[in-house]
Amino acid sequence: MTDGETGRVFRLAYVPGVTPAKWVNVWAERIPDVPVTLVAVPAAEVVGLLRDGGADAGFARLPIDRDGLSVIPLYVETTVVVVPKDHAVAAADEVTIADLADDEVFHPLDDTIEWAVRPGQPAFTRPDTTADAVKLVASGAGLLVVPQSLARLHHRRDLTYRPVVDAPQSQVALTWPADATTDLVEDFIGIVRGRTVNSSRGRAPAAAPAAAPAEKPARRQAQKPAQNGSSGRRATQAGRKRRGPRPR
Repeated sequence: MTDGETGRVFRLAYVPGVTPAKWVNVWAERIPDVPVTLVAVPAAEVVGLLRDGGADAGFARLPIDRDGLSVIPLYVETTVVVVPKDHAVAAADEVTIADLADDEVFHPLDDTIEWAVRPGQPAFTRPDTTADAVKLVASGAGLLVVPQSLARLHHRRDLTYRPVVDAPQSQVALTWPADATTDLVEDFIGIVRGRTVNSSRGRAPAAAPAAAPAEKPARRQAQKPAQNGSSGRRATQAGRKRRGPRPR
């Protein structure tokens, strides 16, 4: 940590459905002197928050306006339809957009899925938020198509969800102001990308003291094997001369 970072916090924004805990836990182990402040923000407001300096980095749902931002796409979510448990869709393992053609489907104002053609029939209203739309689904007024993490976030006992196999999908990304790529931001990028603490692109750990050079092993005085014409052969020949005369 540089002197300018002493006493700092790392402000991390995240949109609904994203769970940053696993990355924050790694951060706490590697950089315990810099706490993380989590900033929950609606999906439509994360870009403005970053540009205004309200967070150092954030998790957003693509697409976003990338002007002035660096973006690293991370993962793609399954798209699901949220229905009452007694709805016909609940009997299937998965559905297609065509299966929803006769149902009213809510399109909340904070929807992050890019639709070329929205599924189903237009509902009687556009709820302000996904949370409001879920309440309307529970009342039996229609269905809702969302990324799976949002269906889990707004889970209710009277509702269930099923994958929509041919629907567009939502992608989560890490983003931050391009002109504010600090050492702390680089540290967090490394954590999200799964780099180890010793990675060359992460912050270098404190250098360990140099080990003393190992002593060279003492040379052993090994005897060379006897060669032709050596004393060993002469000794053998001398031994033969000591033999007595051959019997006749």
